[in-house]
Amino acid sequence: MKLTNTQNMKAKSGMTLLELTVVILVLLSLISILFVGARAWKKGSDRSANILNLRNSQQAVRGHANMNPDVTAITEDVIFGTDDDGVGAYLRKPTAPTGITSYTGAAVAPAVGALWLAAVYTDSTLAPATATYADW
Repeated sequence: MKLTNTQNMKAKSGMTLLELTVVILVLLSLISILFVGARAWKKGSDRSANILNLRNSQQAVRGHANMNPDVTAITEDVIFGTDDDGVGAYLRKPTAPTGITSYTGAAVAPAVGALWLAAVYTDSTLAPATATYADW
């Protein structure tokens, strides 16, 4: 003798509302973690772009000062050139990454341990530490 009638029961496919809610919450949490990681990656990318811009301009200024020891004034036109593509100069003028308003070159070659290209930061975490550029 059977206690339940199993002849008319069909297997129900699909998800319950609770299971669907759990799946949506898991997906939303994974997406939020992805956005946090992408933001950190972008910030690190901007910081490294800034450091490379400062380093390359610093090396160009040092090279120009070594090759022309009698010249005391070093303008941006000498390092970056006068036209947009930088023909005849050491570098093209760098574009400032997100978090930096602008770059400005000094009028003379700086002392060792000081940067020639100054950046105006809206995000101060993009600035390199002093010890990292002391030997540029």
